[in-house]
Amino acid sequence: MINLSFSMSDLEYFLLILTRVSCFVFIAPFFSMVNTPSRIKIGISFFTAMLLYQTLSPAAVVEYSSVFGYALVVMKEAITGLLIGFGVNICITVVNFAGSIADMETGLSMTTLLDPATKETTSITGAYYQYMLMLMLIATGMYRYLLGALADTFTLIPINGAVFNADALLSSMITFLTNYVIIGFRIVLPIFCVMLLLNAILGVLAKVSPQMNMFAVGIQLKIVVGLSILFLVTGLLPGAADFVFQQMKEMIVSFVEAMQG
Repeated sequence: MINLSFSMSDLEYFLLILTRVSCFVFIAPFFSMVNTPSRIKIGISFFTAMLLYQTLSPAAVVEYSSVFGYALVVMKEAITGLLIGFGVNICITVVNFAGSIADMETGLSMTTLLDPATKETTSITGAYYQYMLMLMLIATGMYRYLLGALADTFTLIPINGAVFNADALLSSMITFLTNYVIIGFRIVLPIFCVMLLLNAILGVLAKVSPQMNMFAVGIQLKIVVGLSILFLVTGLLPGAADFVFQQMKEMIVSFVEAMQG
């Protein structure tokens, strides 16, 4: 017969693990997509917490003096999970930045669509990059790395052991913003260079034959050339995904180090 008995301290410890895991699943990419059913998110959170509880086996009882003290511990675990998931999630916005630049160069910046995954308006190229990045995240098994990194945080940051270092967190965000622009331009660099060359050619043609309406011709050429380059450089997207995934790993490490006691 299966023994399902447990003490109150075991339940409290399990609920704290569940709090950190569920907050991570709520905000982390791939797991937090709007079109993912809530039952799936709850199931992933619960069973992941069950596995972690069996693996961790609490070495010390969580100390608190009252219900308010336990609520503070719960809030601390929730913020820890949200920060780790946020550090991963903001890396996905790099592709939206790259897509906005690409659409601005190709003349599609006024065309936006509603992304069903995030329920937000985004550019056409940004949505294309985002879905391709999600496919790369699934194909490369990066989602398994995210769950493994979350499990490792319980060793590096024990339950009720998080210390939020504001200076270290701010430094991590400043470093990310620097890499944000660099990675975004690396992704969109082929389209940016071709559009720059096309603008130079159109400028020369406008001087050579002023009777031609270069504005009307240029809009059509930019769209055709931009979409053609976007199609031709599709094979380079795995390399661009590597940049984003590496940034995810660095953000997880930096955020975890900023919360270590």
